[in-house]
Amino acid sequence: MDSMLTIADVSRRSGVASSALRFYEERGLIASERAGSGHRRYPRSVLRRIAFIVFAQRI
Repeated sequence: MDSMLTIADVSRRSGVASSALRFYEERGLIASERAGSGHRRYPRSVLRRIAFIVFAQRI
């Protein structure tokens, strides 16, 4: 199974909007790799980081 996730996959699994993911990336909170087509690909480990970001926002 591919260890990289699309932005749609990450959004669906984390419950965070794609626009928020792009914002987090712009701010340096998460990182992605670009596919040959230019689409963002995220490692699975980003899901844990996003969960922490969401938790921190709620405090």
